[in-house]
Amino acid sequence: MTPRLADKYKVLLMIWLLQFVNYLDRINLSLAAPTMMKALSIRPDRFGFVLAAFTAGYALAQIPGGHLADRFGAKRLLVVSPILWSVFTGMTGFVSTFALLIVARVLFGTAEGLSIAPGFKSIGDYFPPHERSTANGVYLSSLALGPAFVAPVAVWLLVDTGWQGMFRWLALPGIVMAVLIAIVMPRAPKRPAAPPPETTTPATPAAAASAPSGGRFAAIARQPAAWFMLVAYLAFNVAFWGYIGWMPSYLAMARHIELKALGFAAAAPYLAGAAGLLAFGWLGSHVLYRQRCLLVAATYAASALCLYLTCRAAGPVQSVIGLSAAGFFLYGGFGPVWSVVLDLTPESLRGAFSGLVNCAGQIGGFFAPIVVGYFVAATSSFTGGFLFMTGALAVGALCFVVLQFVKRDWPARPARNTAAA
Repeated sequence: MTPRLADKYKVLLMIWLLQFVNYLDRINLSLAAPTMMKALSIRPDRFGFVLAAFTAGYALAQIPGGHLADRFGAKRLLVVSPILWSVFTGMTGFVSTFALLIVARVLFGTAEGLSIAPGFKSIGDYFPPHERSTANGVYLSSLALGPAFVAPVAVWLLVDTGWQGMFRWLALPGIVMAVLIAIVMPRAPKRPAAPPPETTTPATPAAAASAPSGGRFAAIARQPAAWFMLVAYLAFNVAFWGYIGWMPSYLAMARHIELKALGFAAAAPYLAGAAGLLAFGWLGSHVLYRQRCLLVAATYAASALCLYLTCRAAGPVQSVIGLSAAGFFLYGGFGPVWSVVLDLTPESLRGAFSGLVNCAGQIGGFFAPIVVGYFVAATSSFTGGFLFMTGALAVGALCFVVLQFVKRDWPARPARNTAAA
């Protein structure tokens, strides 16, 4: 059954709002990091483990979240997940030791991780292949707009109520989102029933080839393209999580931007990231639809260059400009990347494979804050961390260049007058 136009955009709005709130709760720790490190006597190298604790729980939830979405439907997961993560956000406001902070962040990451694969599965269920890059670009613009919005608000709460009060207040939006999704979001369209084996005709080989043999998830692991995707996304997340985890601390500690001004300085790169998501998402669905992998490689290479120039910048203004340019390209690749992931995946395994790719990404995301924190503690400089991130982006770019030529049978983009509504 083809989904109704109204349902498509209703789903897109709901998952956009959910991801927006997701990043409201996710980025607050980075903004509070300098204050928390001082209050709880945590060194930068140890605080890297606090940032990584979220990613550990987040990674562990990816594959189970994908399987549960395939089994029970995306909507149920998208209601349960924000309720859980709101509880653990509020819990963070009550911790008083390093160990309890680690536990709270692992649980918070696990709860948030349950919502990611269902979101991408919803894009795959409601949007045809030629619309997915744009839909993902719009959906994932929330990754940038959420932090851009929360940065000034979180800093205001931080100054007014302290870091504990900030976490307690930011526990509320997730509960509101769970109720809204339960009421507004439609259920996924029903798939056409598969023909019984005895009725299969020679006219159905493409459909058979698109599904894994015997319905086994292991069939995906035999595709070289899938492995290039996993490595590329792991490498990208080294830079992405190093960027969002340490950027506010970099501006405060290395560029000496005061706390009251930090929220607005930290918001600028995220606003640039939102622009990149929309721009490259559109390009991936239209002008460069069949060159999406090369488009992603170009965004990764440009991000690496911008990060390198940022660490060489002369002053705080130039640093904010460099970080904003890096954010434009770093976030810009998300839309094309996730449309490629969905094109690599049989319909019955969209949630599971999306979870697997994101799980691989979070392995890189786990180590990135730790390594950057180690460089900061060992050298009293962020330069080593920036070079680590640029090297990872170079690996990701190379993987996508290879992927463009390994995977040749991308779904055709229909002519304008025959495009699905």
